[in-house]
Order: sequence, then structure tokens, then C-alpha cells
Amino acid sequence: MSELLSTVYLARHGETAWSLSCQHTGRTDLALTECGDATPAPSVSGRCGMAFAKVLTSPLQRAIRTCELAGFGAVADIDRALVEWDYGQYEGRRTGEIHAERPDWQLFLDGRPGGESPHQIGARADRVVGRVRAIKGDVLVCSSRHLLRIPAGSVSTRRVAGISC
Repeated sequence: MSELLSTVYLARHGETAWSLSCQHTGRTDLALTECGDATPAPSVSGRCGMAFAKVLTSPLQRAIRTCELAGFGAVADIDRALVEWDYGQYEGRRTGEIHAERPDWQLFLDGRPGGESPHQIGARADRVVGRVRAIKGDVLVCSSRHLLRIPAGSVSTRRVAGISC
């Protein structure tokens, strides 16, 4: 077997006001902060000579902008399945606030009232994994923290923290 395996690079979006304040940010379409807008540059391709067979991004502006800052916005495909977990009634809340009401609450076991269950987000992430596995060559995926944690266990990945190598 001389065929090389593809590598999937996972890129979490840059800083937003809610990621800075540790609020759960699912479907709320927040822009990057000034710091988040500055952090990913210079681009991955410029710093590492990287090229990707496919670049996928969430449709939310924080992921799209991060992808643009990394130098791949023009070639990125928007994939609706990469939208962050729907937090339902927990959108905008901090984990400590939730634990005050539900001390035993666990993000990946309990889901969110009025939002997606772990089964639902898992099924959506499985669609992304299937799409990525069908691509011949390295792939860059830009999305959000909790969504990216699910496929990270399903494919061989290399985490690219802050879009730097």
C-alpha cells in the first residue's frame, strides 16, 4: 500500500465576544472581535506552503472570516452541516449558570433544551465525516469548537490551533 492517507486540518474560528466571555455560541452569527480578526493572519498557505484538495467552512460569519484570514476564503465551500451545535435555551449562557440549575449537566451527554440532542449533532457531524472521507487529498475544515470535537474522533486529524502551523 503506497497510497498516502489524507490529513484533515480542523480550524476553530477566531475570538468572538461570546467566546471571550465563555458563553455558549451556537447559531448566533457573531463577528470576530478585533483580536480575532487579527489572530489568524498570516495565512496557513503563506507560512507553511500548504495546499488543500478541499476547504470547507461553516456558513456563520465567524468561520467564514477565519477561513478568509487564513487565505482560503476564495476556494472554500460553505457546508451547512458545519454550523455549531444548536444550544436552544442554553444559547448565550455560561456553563456555570447552567450548572447552577443542573449540576450534573454534561455537554456531550445531555444536549440542550430546545436545541440539538447529542444524537442529532452526531448525525450531522457524520455527514461531514462522510464528505471529507470521499475527498482525495488534504482537507481544511473551518467551524466551531464543539462541532469540530465530534469529527475529530472519527477521522485522522491534525489540529491547527489558531490557524497557525
